[in-house]
Amino acid sequence: MRQSSRGDVDAFIVMDVMEAARAADAQGCDIVHMEVGQPATPAPQGARDALVRAMASGPLGYTVALGLPELRARIARHYADWYGVDLDPARVVVTSGASAGFLLAFTALFDAGDRVGLGLPGYPSYRHILKALSLRAVGIETHLEHRMQPVPDTLPGDLAGLILASPGNPAGTMLDRAALGGLLDAARDRGIAVVADEIYHGIDYGTRATSALELTDDVYVINSFSKYFSMTGWRIGWMIVPPDHVRRVERLAQNMFICPVHASQIAALAAFDCADELNAHRAVYAANRDLLLAGLPAAGFDRIAPPDGAFYIYADTSALGPDSLALSREILDRARVAVTPGLDFDPTRGASWMRLSYAGSTERMREGLRRLTDWHADR
Repeated sequence: MRQSSRGDVDAFIVMDVMEAARAADAQGCDIVHMEVGQPATPAPQGARDALVRAMASGPLGYTVALGLPELRARIARHYADWYGVDLDPARVVVTSGASAGFLLAFTALFDAGDRVGLGLPGYPSYRHILKALSLRAVGIETHLEHRMQPVPDTLPGDLAGLILASPGNPAGTMLDRAALGGLLDAARDRGIAVVADEIYHGIDYGTRATSALELTDDVYVINSFSKYFSMTGWRIGWMIVPPDHVRRVERLAQNMFICPVHASQIAALAAFDCADELNAHRAVYAANRDLLLAGLPAAGFDRIAPPDGAFYIYADTSALGPDSLALSREILDRARVAVTPGLDFDPTRGASWMRLSYAGSTERMREGLRRLTDWHADR
């Protein structure tokens, strides 16, 4: 049977690493998981309790395509509480995870062949989703001196769109208000549509992340319950779109997804009332961050842009070897630690970089650091 060239996307390498680590676990190996960006904690207790009550009270069926009205209203209130932004709930679109938000955004904003810029290193699925939609991903090399974020002077010509991620994956660095504003202004002046990935908001260390909505309404903002809210497997997120884009996105959502998962929407609504539990998770990430930043140089990871947010460290591994994929396999086999090669995030320069996730417990991160240090000493 014939196949579409749009399906010729690269593998999401971290998922392959995750599977190799799972197979090793199944064979009785004790693997420290530092490969996947997934909190080790479950959904908040209040979210789980709310779903139990809802399941006992009746069936959970289709909701309207844009999501439960009460959840959309609560998300709008979230922007007032966190950012001082007065947001009309009508602009809120509940999605089946941030991934569905990117599909909707790219489909609503761009035509086949359009060029969409994104910082490298960056989340690999941006590139792969763009290719699957017959769009052209244009990588923008970022550097340590700019904390692995793009700057206006580096924006390529003839872009239809620009993806900004703050805090970013894999480096965890943020755009401050001035840097974000400069990029938004440059995009506006050149007629470039901006998609702001804010899924790691709430996981920051010392300085609150700035939302693009604090600076402009002419932007698509993507967020998720996966990270700060610790609800990865529930596949629930949201997006904010300009007022005149709501109906366009709604039509796409109706046909692509019908609606987000009703059960996940109920849990997500209740998760907003679990701030104490969620902030305790953030305190664990902060402790893990400090632990790894202090200890990783002794394990050979000594060139790092310290993360402002998220739960990743992106480290230059060129001194350890020229092939981060082979290096990640060596570390899994010999140190029993799963890490992600930088090739996932930067197809050109990523062979010399590695991402380590510290979303697990401090006890497991301490054990992973011990194993990495021993592995490095024995090489």
